[in-house]
Amino acid sequence: MDAAMRAFWIAGYEATSTQDLCDATGLGRSSIYNTFTSKHDLFERALRRYMATKNAATFAMLDGDGSTKEKMREILWRVVHAPEDDPLGCLVVNSTIELAPRDPEVAAALRDDQELRLSALTAVLESGRRAGEIDKTKDARELAHFINATIAGMRVAARGGVGQDALEAIAATALNAL
Repeated sequence: MDAAMRAFWIAGYEATSTQDLCDATGLGRSSIYNTFTSKHDLFERALRRYMATKNAATFAMLDGDGSTKEKMREILWRVVHAPEDDPLGCLVVNSTIELAPRDPEVAAALRDDQELRLSALTAVLESGRRAGEIDKTKDARELAHFINATIAGMRVAARGGVGQDALEAIAATALNAL
């Protein structure tokens, strides 16, 4: 599943052929179609695995110790310092652009994922507002949307070739907005 997830992450749904999936997973065509009903089924499972894996790490960090600003800094710096062996960009962002407008099942999964992330961010940002770390005149849910959009934009920028200095500047600007 991880190999298929990576193949879709690198090339996207449409550009990933069945042969690409066979090469990535080491499975034959018949094994792929016997295990998964279709390329779309495999993609949906890979996307859900990606979301679960990435969210688990993020939610653990957000639930951990540290101030709200430290947590927001960490979440942004994870984009700036993404693991070198990860494909550039984000499978969620890529899928939102490529598939959500025309694939209702994928769009629903992406909306559910976004709501989970927004709820987690809103809770942390609201806690920071109450503690005086975040400007009390700013709405926590709106800030959560802002952070979420900033992360997505940073991932798109990274995939487009923007360097680490620019990503650091984007992250610093976002933190200053809090």
